[in-house]
Parts: sequence; structure tokens; C-alpha cells
Amino acid sequence: MTPDAFLSLLRTHWPMTLAALDGDRRARLRDGLNDLAAAGDRKAVERALRTLRLQLRSLPPDHPVARELSGTVRYADAPPAPTVDRALLGELLDVFADPPPGPAELLRAAHERLWRTPALGPAELAPETADDPAAAGLIRLTHPGSGDRYPRFQFAAGTTEPLPVVRRINHILMADKDPWGAADWWLGGNGRLAGIPAELLGEVADEDLARAALELVAGC
Repeated sequence: MTPDAFLSLLRTHWPMTLAALDGDRRARLRDGLNDLAAAGDRKAVERALRTLRLQLRSLPPDHPVARELSGTVRYADAPPAPTVDRALLGELLDVFADPPPGPAELLRAAHERLWRTPALGPAELAPETADDPAAAGLIRLTHPGSGDRYPRFQFAAGTTEPLPVVRRINHILMADKDPWGAADWWLGGNGRLAGIPAELLGEVADEDLARAALELVAGC
């Protein structure tokens, strides 16, 4: 994994990552990013990346960043000079503005990201699904003041028919108990699948998608 790939991974899951860390680890993560920004040679870049990775070790094993980093032991192709993406670093460091956001605010930001995915409202569901969406195996995201939404990827294109593989995987991920976690699995990067599961529907075999979800649950 290159330094820029590592930073891109953090940006994709940044609010949720910070929400999962305590105050000390968030501060050390900020320091590691500042060290990376100041790095003047390859060794300094690699040293800063090791510091960052160390702070991420406390993430839950089912966290998308932890899953992606699992098994990687070094950062390939680290630049001889600090040519890491400065814009990416700036985006990550901006969140540490004064006052720093607390865990609740960071988690709320993660929910907002998932909430913005295309979705159907309750009135758009087929009658048989609307009667009991949970029994239909659907992820239901509830937003304070805005009601319920059902991410669009769960349905066959142009229809309100839930996809069987989505229903199966939502059951594996226990979406009825943790809809936000299930939504994050579908809409976040997945190293095993080399993509975002929701975008791989119809392109990757259903069994491969289900196996990736099973591996996640088995590792928890």
C-alpha cells in the first residue's frame, strides 16, 4: 500500500475512524499526520506512517480501515522525498480544528455520509415490503427528524424488488440490529473484494460477496 493509498483509505472512513478512537489516540493520529506533512525523506515518511498505523491498532476488527490494513506489514513505494498528497493531508488535518469534534459529532458525520446515499422512502416500497421491511431483509437508516430511508442499492435496478443476495448478506451482517454498520460495509471500501460491495452487485459473484461478509462476521 502506498502512502497516498493509505491516506485515501483514511479519508473514505475518516469520521467513523476518529469516532472509534479515544482522545489520546486521536491526538497521536494528528501528530502522525503532522509528522508526515513535515517528512523530508523516505525514512521520515515511513516513520510517520508507522506511527499512524500504531494508533489504528485499537480499531475494532470489523472497522473498514482495520479490515483493509489487516495483513499489510509495510508501505510499498514510499517516496524518496515527501511527495505525499498534500491536499489529502490537509483534508484529514482540517477535522482537528479548534474546538476538536467529539465522538458523538464524528459518529453523526459518519451517519450523514451514509444517509446521503441514494435511497427510497417508505412510501416508495412495494406493499409486501412496506408491511415489514425488517423481515424483507432491508437496511433501514433512520435520520432524526427525517424519518426512514432504504438505500437504493438493495433493490433490483428500476424496481422496488429487494435483491436476494442483499437480503442474504444483510442477514449475515445483522442489519436489523446494526443497520449503520451494515450500510458502512456495503458502501465502504473492501480490500478483499477490491472495491465497494454495493457497486460490485452484478459484477462480482453473489457467493464471493456473501463469503466476504461471512469472513467479516467470523473475524469479529
